[in-house]
Amino acid sequence: MKQKGSSLAVSGNALTLAIANPGALGTIDAYISAVNRLPVLSAEQETSLGRRLRDEDDLDAARQLVLSHLRLVVSIARQYLGYGLPHADLIQEGNIGLMKAVKRFDPERGVRLVSFAVHWIKAEIHEYIVRNWRLVKVATTKAQRKLFFNLRSMRPDGKTLDTQRVDDIARELNVRREDVSEMEVRLSGRDMSLEAQDDDDDAYAPIAYLSDEGRQEPTRVLERKAVDELQSTGLNNALETLDPRSRRIIEARWLKDDGGTTLHELADEFGVSAERIRQIESAAMKKMRGALVT
Repeated sequence: MKQKGSSLAVSGNALTLAIANPGALGTIDAYISAVNRLPVLSAEQETSLGRRLRDEDDLDAARQLVLSHLRLVVSIARQYLGYGLPHADLIQEGNIGLMKAVKRFDPERGVRLVSFAVHWIKAEIHEYIVRNWRLVKVATTKAQRKLFFNLRSMRPDGKTLDTQRVDDIARELNVRREDVSEMEVRLSGRDMSLEAQDDDDDAYAPIAYLSDEGRQEPTRVLERKAVDELQSTGLNNALETLDPRSRRIIEARWLKDDGGTTLHELADEFGVSAERIRQIESAAMKKMRGALVT
C-alpha cells in the first residue's frame, strides 16, 4: 500500500473489508481518499439495486448501495470530531448506521437513499458518543441527550453562557435551566490524571489523598459481594418470576440506557391504557421485591 498523500489503488474487496474498519487501509486519509473516488449512483441505478436487494436478497446490490454512500458517512462523522473521539471510530459507527438504512430501504417510496440514511447514520454515531464520551452518564435521559448534542453549537466560541442565554436555550430545547447549566459544566470539563505526571517525590496528584478506608475489611467485602450478586443473579432470578408482558414492561421502563420507555408508548404497544400499564408495572415490582427478599 502506498503512503499517505500518494495515489491509492484500492480494490473493491479491500474497500469492502474497510467498511467495518476504516483504519484497514493504513490511514484514515487513505480511506477517505478511496471512498471519495467511488462513483455516485443515479436514481435509476439506486432503484434497480434496491429492488434486487428487496426481491432477491442480492448481497452484491447491498454492497454497491453501501459503497456508493460511504462518502456521506465521512461527511457526517466529521461534524462530531469535537467530542474527542477517533475519527475512524466515528466513521465505523456511521457505516453501521448506513448498513441498517440500506437493509430497510424501500425503493418504491420515491425517496433517495441519501435522505433516508442520514437519520440512521446520525443515530448510530449519537449512540456511540453517548456510550463512550467521558462526560456523559450512562443513564442520561432523552432530554439531556438532546441538550448534549445541541448545546455545543449554541455556545458562542465555547464561552461561558450568561444567565439570559441559559434561559433562552432552556426554553428552546424544553429543558430546565439547571440542566443547561449542569451540561455546560460537563462540556467544559477536562481530564485530570490521578497520578503525578513526573517522578518528583514532592509532586502531589489526586491519588495521593484519595482514601480507601476499610476496603479490605471483611464486612465491607461481604457487603459488596452481596450487592454485586443482588444486581446480577438476583435481578435475573426476579425477572424470571414475571410473565412475558410484565417482564417486557419492567425491562423497557427500568433496564434501558436511553431513559426508559414511557407508559403511553407501552400502552400503544400492548393496546391498553397507560393506567393499566402502571398497574402491571406496580404489581411486577412488588413480585420482584418479594423474590429478591427470599
